[in-house]
Amino acid sequence: MIETRALTKSFGLRPVLRGLDLEVAAGECVALFGPNGAGKTTLLRILATLSKPTSGLVRVAGFTLPAQAEAARRRLSLLAHQPLLYGDLTAEENLTFYSRLYNLRDGAAQRLALLERVGLAARRRDLVRTFSRGMWQRLALARALLSHPEVLLMDEPYTGLDPAGAALLDDVLAEVKARGCAVLLTMHDIAHGLALADRALILTHGKITFTAQRGQVTAAQFAEHYDAATRQ
Repeated sequence: MIETRALTKSFGLRPVLRGLDLEVAAGECVALFGPNGAGKTTLLRILATLSKPTSGLVRVAGFTLPAQAEAARRRLSLLAHQPLLYGDLTAEENLTFYSRLYNLRDGAAQRLALLERVGLAARRRDLVRTFSRGMWQRLALARALLSHPEVLLMDEPYTGLDPAGAALLDDVLAEVKARGCAVLLTMHDIAHGLALADRALILTHGKITFTAQRGQVTAAQFAEHYDAATRQ
């Protein structure tokens, strides 16, 4: 569902991604670790069709980017650092707006079901600007799930979530994986990422420098590889 080959991205003379190779299969969750500036967000933006690669092959849901970006967008969803919500609309109105924007046929009952799933049904008629940071994140998750994506890209989605919110997100990711969605997310919590993901990757200096399958290494061992990779 996600494939890159020799992917590069430069901003002027500054290279960010340097020949990156990556695959994520349907129903697989991959956690991406790396220091700030390693290229994690840049990679997600390219996969989400928000930025064009400098060179290399990029495919999402079988479509080649950037040539087939429009078709790919119908099958992917991005949960970015910015929640992309409107504070002067209610939670329900935000989902209605995005549902119409994406020309989705899901009705009010399904939008309410999503709000219930993220624990916001009781606040559905409240203005989003009155929400806490964690509630914004929960609503942004509901927005990302509106289109039933085949590929879900998430940039540090646990930021701002309390333990209950983090457990909710864990459950939602298990559900979307079970229906065949490919998930790629960036994280900083190594122990959580190793328990959550099928594979954990380290991105440093624009390349994948270490890969571990679930259960292959302990959190301490992964942290040692992370420290070694970031020191190079």
